[in-house]
Amino acid sequence: MKISKSFKVYIHTLLITFICSYSYADQQIIKNFSVHESPILIKNIKFKDFNLQDVDLNQNKGNIVVLNFWATWCAPCKKEMPSLSELSRKLPNLKVYAINMEKPNIKKVQNFYNELEINNIKIYFDPEFNLAKKFRMRGLPTTIFLDKSGNEFARAIGEIDFNSKKLIELLEKKINL
Repeated sequence: MKISKSFKVYIHTLLITFICSYSYADQQIIKNFSVHESPILIKNIKFKDFNLQDVDLNQNKGNIVVLNFWATWCAPCKKEMPSLSELSRKLPNLKVYAINMEKPNIKKVQNFYNELEINNIKIYFDPEFNLAKKFRMRGLPTTIFLDKSGNEFARAIGEIDFNSKKLIELLEKKINL
């Protein structure tokens, strides 16, 4: 049986496409997650704690930081929050800030945490939505990953599984640098 030249070209094209897409997928840690080629300089990260007191992350350099932006009405936020809680338990040297992106309503967010049985992550607020503007956020949930110098090294837009083996390996590597 003789195979036509056009069929061979077609098969080779499919093979190359498959190999390229497979190698790209291998570079991407998890869906909706991207690691920047070089860290993005971030300055003046300020928000409010549960008691609406100022929190200044510039004083927290030297740690790997996870800024998770969420809202009580956000279904993907609700779905990913338990895995964020588990990540915080697995990596106690990781600083996790779950920042609510609604006008501060302590009772509402506390009920959200209670419903999901989240008890190891503190609640924070960005009442003026300054961080949404600073990070040019497009939706919720959004998670920003900061290196020990306070620069953004990765970002997740949309729901992710914080218990992904590849994500945990990346964060452990960053913590141990």
